[in-house]
Amino acid sequence: MICALGAAVCFGTASVLQAVAARAAAEPGSDAGVDPALLLRALRQWRYIAGLALDGFGFVLQIVALRSLPIYAVGAALAASLAVTAVVAARLLKVRLSTVERTAVGVVCAGLGMLGLASGGEGHGTGSAALGRSMLGIALGILLIGAAAGRLPEKPRALVLGLGAGCGFGVVEVTVRLIDDVSPSALLTNPAAYALLLGGGSAFLLLTSALQRGSVTTATAGMVLGETIGPALVGVFWLGDRTREGFVWPAVAGFVVAVAGALALARFGEAPADMPAGRISDG
Repeated sequence: MICALGAAVCFGTASVLQAVAARAAAEPGSDAGVDPALLLRALRQWRYIAGLALDGFGFVLQIVALRSLPIYAVGAALAASLAVTAVVAARLLKVRLSTVERTAVGVVCAGLGMLGLASGGEGHGTGSAALGRSMLGIALGILLIGAAAGRLPEKPRALVLGLGAGCGFGVVEVTVRLIDDVSPSALLTNPAAYALLLGGGSAFLLLTSALQRGSVTTATAGMVLGETIGPALVGVFWLGDRTREGFVWPAVAGFVVAVAGALALARFGEAPADMPAGRISDG
């Protein structure tokens, strides 16, 4: 669980840096659903690069966590990165947290504590080749859905982009568990390896677009739901994830409480809109 929480700290801090960079890279008047050029422009911002470095370290911690904990516990911990983002924004960007938001941070911590006590070890199921191919198909579908999101009105567009990004991160969570042999010959023939790369890349692309366009709260709420519920179900029903003996309901309660607290902090999926312009444009 320490690695999962460490990953949440990395991802939560990176979100603040990447959100500021995404705003600075946005072109006035652009309203497309997914803009690959936006990602290229964001990569010129030092904050985005620093955020990517934190994401990379967080991903390593995430892999370690997924190899020793059930997906549902890791997914809830990663959703808790919003609590980290809220605290970082309050400290660095002088964002004022409401009473509800401060309570939500505490709720997230309580939910994770319950999960830490209730969760068992990593399931021993290895999935099947069909599951790996399904993950690859889902990753491809995420890209297609994201490309079509540009035709939607603002609110549903934000939800679709956020949900797509969350599903992409969920694909990564599942496929990490499906890859046991990391030799080059095995990776080249394993559809899960391609699903991991495509799912992660699609998630970053959709998330970068979602950070800059539409309702941030809606997009982030969609992302939280996409990266927690689906992967958790796959872990339980296909990969053998279980709780400690007699701790099923505490685990369910902890998962629901942690995700609900994260949803209450959804506005911290992006730096505040009223942040001083100098902090945004300074790149």
